[in-house]
Amino acid sequence: MSDLQDDEYREKLLQFVEKLAMLLTEAGLPRMAARVFAYVLAEDSDKYTAKELADGLRVSPAAISGAVRPLVQGGMLTRGRDPGERADHYRVDDSDVWGTIISQRRPMLRRYIDLLSEGARDLGGDRRGSRRLRETVEFYRFMDEDLTETMKRWKERRAEWVEEEERRIKES
Repeated sequence: MSDLQDDEYREKLLQFVEKLAMLLTEAGLPRMAARVFAYVLAEDSDKYTAKELADGLRVSPAAISGAVRPLVQGGMLTRGRDPGERADHYRVDDSDVWGTIISQRRPMLRRYIDLLSEGARDLGGDRRGSRRLRETVEFYRFMDEDLTETMKRWKERRAEWVEEEERRIKES
């Protein structure tokens, strides 16, 4: 457990959320979506309602509804609802946050390959644009193949990290 008092912890959490959100925004994520994702990643709960996210980020619930949409669509958050509850909840996959997010991007990668292959075929020839499309297809195929190996290596490395992390926690 942290030595920080709750109020001090909350302020440090929100300061960190804003810093990470700025970085995520620079990478192309909409600002409020970046804030929500940074909050869910760094805060301790395992699931959040829109109201809990709004309260935690000190924003209106209306801001949250638009922010979670790209996160759910992009596989960065999952949306669910417990039996008997009326409100949806959002969460990251604690069993492997980044492995899950990256794996969920594979179908889109394959859609790019299919569409770009079709474009290169339809445009044909030795035109510059066709060559760029074929190169892009080759790049995405390479990424798709490499992702399989990378995910295998990540699972092994993550298992080692989890073991070390559990040992560190027990010793502290």
